Parts: sequence; structure tokens; C-alpha cells
Amino acid sequence: MASDAKDVKDLDLGSEPAIRLAGVSKNYRRHQAVIDLSLTVPPGEIYGFLGPNGAGKTTTIRMLAGALAPTAGRIVLAGQDLAKNPKEAKSVLGYIPDRPFLYEKLSGWEFLIFTAGLYRTPKKMAEARAEELLTVFELWDWRDELIENYSHGMKQRLIMSGALLPKPRILVVDEPMVGLDPKGARLVMDIFLKLAREEGVAMFVSTHTMSLASRLCDRIGIIFKGRLVAEGTEKELKEKVGKTGDLEDLFLEITESTEGEN
Repeated sequence: MASDAKDVKDLDLGSEPAIRLAGVSKNYRRHQAVIDLSLTVPPGEIYGFLGPNGAGKTTTIRMLAGALAPTAGRIVLAGQDLAKNPKEAKSVLGYIPDRPFLYEKLSGWEFLIFTAGLYRTPKKMAEARAEELLTVFELWDWRDELIENYSHGMKQRLIMSGALLPKPRILVVDEPMVGLDPKGARLVMDIFLKLAREEGVAMFVSTHTMSLASRLCDRIGIIFKGRLVAEGTEKELKEKVGKTGDLEDLFLEITESTEGEN
């Protein structure tokens, strides 16, 4: 499991959480998708958000990204209230969806330069950052190819490049390893760990891949039927439920026992 975020060295991260959800709920008519969700993620921490299908993960991700407004509660990103100061809050956020949406008639290079233009990044800075990211994500040799010729894994790495282009302080990621081969998955995991440990980026990662959560995440929150039913490090969660085994066993124990209480 990843080392605790408190072990991050030589970073003035401050005491304010990068992400704060306070009493957040989302209703769709009579259906409560998310119920009274409260959590914090400090700078430099990778927070894994786990839950079965329909538990409220995607709704939470969309609210964090500003695509959905909560029915109740507050979302604060780097000290900025997302409802009151949406522009300021979103300016520190990078969002990586599970299904990349890209302009496929652009090349990878053109896509990143276009993205930089949305952030009004000066041309020389944009070109330098695009070269850096395409190199890091092993896409440099494909920079002039149309995106429609990219594999799904390459598209996923390109959308990650676009999200990281403005150097966000917070990264919200939905199923980061979908479509990636083992080499690509290892590359992305190493990049995420470096961003958290060396640059203090806070990450909120939703995934079904238990092995990824176990290896990558400092803390884990488990959502079930819209409620946060468990939270802590993997070790802490095992101690709370008296369970040995891997994270998948732990996840099943927590969700099944919660189901039995209802």
C-alpha cells in the first residue's frame, strides 16, 4: 500500500484540506444517489473511493468536477467554495474521466496546444509543457498522428496529459486504468505517485480495481447505497472489521455486513 501522505517531504502543504465535502447529498427526484457525504483529502494524499455499481461514486465524481450541483452540502476545493466561486475552484482542478472525449481529427500535439489555449497559456510555455507531457506519457512519437488512430490506452494517456497541462493542485480521476495495458498502467501509477509525493497534488481516485487501490492509495473510502460506510488506511479498515486477507476480501466484508444491517 502507498505510504501515508504525512510522509511527503519538503513540501509546504499547509493545514487546509485540498478537498472538503461537508454534508453533500444528491437527489434525483425520489432517488437519493449520495447521502450526507463528508470527507477531506489533504494535499499530497491519494484517496481511493470504492463502491459497487450504483453506490454513488460517479455522482460524487461529477459533483467534484462541477458537472453536477449537490442538492445539499458544500464542496470546497483548495479553499474555494465550488458553488460560490466556481471559476476559482475549477481553476485548481484536473479531471480525468473513465471514457475519454477527444477531438479525434486533431493530432495529439494539436489537442494539447488547443487545451493550453483554453487556459490562456503563453505559446512558448504551452509548447514546452506539451512536449514534457507527451514525453512523460510516452506519446511523443505519436504527436503528429490524428487521435482517431490512437488506441484506447493512448487516448486515456492523452486525456491525462490534457488534465495535467495546467499543473492542477487537485486531480479527480475516474477509473484511471481502463484500457491500459500493464506497462501503461505501471507508467500512470508511477506518474500519480510522483505528483502526490513530489508536487503535493491531492488525488481523488474512483476505481473498481482493488489491487490498484491497495498499491496506490493512502486512504480508502467505501461508499454503499449513497453513504460513506468506512474510511481509513487499509490497515485501519482491517483492524476495524477484524478481517485479514486482501482489499477485495475487506471490501466484500464491509459492503455485505452493511447490506445485512439495512
